[in-house]
Amino acid sequence: QLRLADSGGGLVQPGGSLRLSCVVTGATLDYYAMGWFRQAPGKEREGVSCISSSDDSTYYTDSVKGRFTISRDYAENTVYLQMNNLKPDDTAVYYCTARGYTAAYSLCESPSPFSSWGQGTQVTVSS
Repeated sequence: QLRLADSGGGLVQPGGSLRLSCVVTGATLDYYAMGWFRQAPGKEREGVSCISSSDDSTYYTDSVKGRFTISRDYAENTVYLQMNNLKPDDTAVYYCTARGYTAAYSLCESPSPFSSWGQGTQVTVSS
C-alpha cells in the first residue's frame, strides 16, 4: 500500500527558504506522478507543484513560479519541494500527493479519489 510521509515545514522569515520532503513507501516512484498541495486557513486546497509519472515534466501554479522547484530522487524514493524567497502568502499546511500514471497538470488541477496524501506539514512565513 502506498504511503506518503511529508516533512520539512517550519517557521521562516520572509525571503527565507525551506525544503519539504515526501518519502514514499509501499511503491516505487517510477509509476507515480507526485506533487504538493497547500491549504491556508479559510481557503481551499490548491495545487502548488507537480511532476509527471512519465517524463518528469513539471507544473507550477503561477504564484510560485521562479521561487519553488520540485524534484525527485528515485534512489531515495523521495520527492522534494525547494521553496525560496518565501512570502507570508505561502503560509499554509503543505501536503504531498501521488497518483499513478498521471501528468503533472492533471495531478495538480484535477481532483481525483485515486490520489494518495501525506499527513501535511506546516509552513509559516512571518517576521
